[in-house]
Amino acid sequence: MSAGAEEELGEALAEAWRAEAPYVVAALLRRHGDLGDCEDAAQEAAEAAARQWPVDGVPRDPRAWFVRVASRRLIDRVRAESARTRRETEEHARLAHRTEPADAGAQGGDADELLRMLFLCCHPALSRPSQVALSLRAVAGRGVEEIATAFAVPARTVSQRLTRARARLREVGARFEMPTSEDLPARVGAVLDTCYVIFTEGYLRSSGRDLLDTALVDEAIRLTRRLRAAIPDHDEVAGALALMLLLHARTGARTDAAGDLVTLADQDRARWTPELISEGRALVEEVLPRGPVGRYQLEAAIAAVHADARTYEQTDWKQICLLYAYLGAVAPSPTVTLNHAVAMAMAYGPAVGLRMTEPLATDRATARTHHLCAVRGHLFEQLGDRRAAAEQYAIAARLTTSIPEQRYLNRRLRALEDAAAQG
Repeated sequence: MSAGAEEELGEALAEAWRAEAPYVVAALLRRHGDLGDCEDAAQEAAEAAARQWPVDGVPRDPRAWFVRVASRRLIDRVRAESARTRRETEEHARLAHRTEPADAGAQGGDADELLRMLFLCCHPALSRPSQVALSLRAVAGRGVEEIATAFAVPARTVSQRLTRARARLREVGARFEMPTSEDLPARVGAVLDTCYVIFTEGYLRSSGRDLLDTALVDEAIRLTRRLRAAIPDHDEVAGALALMLLLHARTGARTDAAGDLVTLADQDRARWTPELISEGRALVEEVLPRGPVGRYQLEAAIAAVHADARTYEQTDWKQICLLYAYLGAVAPSPTVTLNHAVAMAMAYGPAVGLRMTEPLATDRATARTHHLCAVRGHLFEQLGDRRAAAEQYAIAARLTTSIPEQRYLNRRLRALEDAAAQG
């Protein structure tokens, strides 16, 4: 095989595996039930494909091929251990009964199976970091190295987190099934929060050289769409999807040619994506009148007000202030307070906004966060207090681990220093 053909086959395998891995694991889970074992067997199938496909060619139905090979691995494993317990013997019988390719590659229940797997990965017995890592690994098909890179943690940490999460699911007897109607509201909240954590890390990287990771953003939106399709009457799911779409619509305008951050005030709104705005706005208009409203619906409504403004200056800041006040009552947090302060500064003047930040500045838990310092620096600058503004910008630049944010803050700092030097 030529080098070019070998490279092409390798790309085909990688693409097939990335697309099919979640469905393969879900198909195995339907029969077997243990997430760790199913992931291991699926990975063994991928390794077998790397050996066999260069010889035999890419199969007509890659998914069925992966499931068939992985199922055999599970059968072999159960056979080897079947003497230990009767449960394992019964499991082997179930697996042996359902390994036909036609069944393995069935498409009808794909969405439902991935949704069940997402709920499994977001089981309440797991911590939020574990829920996120497991969802990316099992549902999104991300590798350990990819997850580690996305969240700026060592690959070993991700591996340990995944191992502990699988063990915990096994320990609590978590099942591959949809929650009951009684449990669904609480469980949906965890799934939405996990999807939004993935989205946020992609939309504004917490560390590293890049401002965003569009693959993570797209993955979060894909998972939320799947949840929306399965639970169309859940308004917070619609709200979360609307929020992601409205924010993602700005992506093309959030960086300049050098990859540097462009703030909302300076973005070229002609570069926003109108299709995403239209879809997001329609969702907001659909769910808000129904009530009661939750966090994601309110945040989506705020994003929709921004999207409606032709320019930053024409934004209806008083409407945004009202929405933030409501959001602060529904889901209070330091981030909500800080964003509310920015809106108040735009609507009623920087002194009003700065006063709203004082409780955060005197709270040990929030005083040394780069977002707070950056906002206070901006408000001090608007008030004409260059010294205080420079001090806050300098602290924020030291605290952030995002290189684009550091560059932006240092530019603001240099601009103040230049203005001071010129008198």
